Amino acid sequence: MVLQHIVRLGAPIVLIACMAAPAVAKDKEAPPRPAQINELYACRDIADPTARLACFDREVGELSAADQAREITFADKETVKKTRRGLFGFTLPSLGLFGGDDDADKIERVETTIASVADGADGYRMEMADGSLWVQTDGKRMPLRPRIGQKVEIKSGTLGTFFLSLEGRPSVKVRRER
Repeated sequence: MVLQHIVRLGAPIVLIACMAAPAVAKDKEAPPRPAQINELYACRDIADPTARLACFDREVGELSAADQAREITFADKETVKKTRRGLFGFTLPSLGLFGGDDDADKIERVETTIASVADGADGYRMEMADGSLWVQTDGKRMPLRPRIGQKVEIKSGTLGTFFLSLEGRPSVKVRRER
């Protein structure tokens, strides 16, 4: 259901097949490497140069075909970082798709600007410049109505909560809708 919601909203979900610098939590194993990569790496062990080259050519061809058929996708560390930032605020299962669950790579806060504001049931509904939509959930009265172009900082709290602060003012509790 969560993944359907994200796909429906057009959020970039990528299957990471190979990363330039995998980030893996110290107490967890790396996600399994795709079979296509293992077969390519196995070519290095062939002693005969002609057979090794033939193996590389064959496996790179199969890897290229899988890439063109979108059966496998590659992402470097910067792409993973951008994807994590784009998904900030959503609760996703830990699938190891974004380089493991290393706390060093975890996004704790984002800074953006308000693109539109509307009244909601418990406060304001604010669409951000990055396309995300955040809804106030605590019913607190803000001293000033949020304005288009105003800078905001959204921080993650405990137990999946998020707090939005308008230009350093006291924060309000929010949740991400899209």
